[in-house]
Amino acid sequence: MKTRMKMAAAIVAVASLGLAACGSDSGSSEETAAATAEETAEATEEEVAADDSADDGAAEESAGSLKACQVTDVGGVDDKGFNQTAFKGVTDAAAEFGMEAVVLESQAETDYTPNIQSLIDQDCTIIVTVGFLLGDATQEAANANPDVPFTIVDVAYDEGAITNNNVLGQLFNTDEAAFLAGYLAAGMTQTGIVGTFGGVNIPPVTIFMDGYYAGVQQYNADNGTDVQVLGWNPAEQSGLFTENFESLDDGRTFAQNLVDEGADIVMPVAGPVGLGSAALASELGTDRLKIIGVDADQFGTDTANQDVYLTSVLKNMDVTTFNAIAAAVDGSFEGGVTIGDLANGGVGLAPYHAFEDAVPQELKDQIETIRAGIIDGSVSVAD
Repeated sequence: MKTRMKMAAAIVAVASLGLAACGSDSGSSEETAAATAEETAEATEEEVAADDSADDGAAEESAGSLKACQVTDVGGVDDKGFNQTAFKGVTDAAAEFGMEAVVLESQAETDYTPNIQSLIDQDCTIIVTVGFLLGDATQEAANANPDVPFTIVDVAYDEGAITNNNVLGQLFNTDEAAFLAGYLAAGMTQTGIVGTFGGVNIPPVTIFMDGYYAGVQQYNADNGTDVQVLGWNPAEQSGLFTENFESLDDGRTFAQNLVDEGADIVMPVAGPVGLGSAALASELGTDRLKIIGVDADQFGTDTANQDVYLTSVLKNMDVTTFNAIAAAVDGSFEGGVTIGDLANGGVGLAPYHAFEDAVPQELKDQIETIRAGIIDGSVSVAD
């Protein structure tokens, strides 16, 4: 805008000088020249103002047309973990780039396809789908709409499955962070028994349980203990599952059953179901039951029960989702896979919060040594 105003002033000046040079010495000629110069200046300023207004309007229209859109898995966008963390990436990007944030919540698996299609019809800049169970619906939509960028949490497609390379899969080595959580649980249990359960027996759930189990075994090997893990058998890939990600009552029941079998620390890998476990821990007291959260730092998201969380296994989907949206905005988006791990901060272990003073310094030091070993490859998270 400033450049065009300078140009307009120059045009007016040149017009005035030209008229003065060509005019006679008579007063009428001077008045005519002055009037003509003034009219030229007014006309030019009006034209510049009109151009600026049009450009500003076009810029606003362009910014307003940008949409960062998400389809949740069941559990909803306020699930205190999985869907909510991904949506934070959407809202962060919307704030950063002046976009509109749009979310459609899936109440059942039958909602996946129509929700995705609705966002396609809204001309979203990029569509974020959250969860392994949306894999088929996302693949079908991406192949039918090759010019629409998609990013999906917890799915990586086989080569050739996506015909136009317009899907970025987000995977996370959550077993690395869960390994640290298992090591911590083994060092903090008073009963010598810890537990876990999942929502559905799918890889993005069981990878947490694998790491947790392996971390307990590492602690046993390092410290000559025999802490037991209830709820998961990695060799058989079988264990306790609620078969849903919604029922808080199931979270309470499954945690109570594990407590009845002697567990005093439980890691639910079941989205909002785990909130029921945390509510039970609040009632029983943390001397009987502590909870390890998943996906987000649940000390901060589940404020009603925050003091029962020993820690949380972080899955930083907000960061990877933000990065995917940023790439779609600046034109650098490419399909493929991005992987979050301990080394790049894509996964991690939350602070101990209410248990900061209860966790022995020796155990904290051991966990930091294990973390470094996982990053440099000297410690394997496979049991």
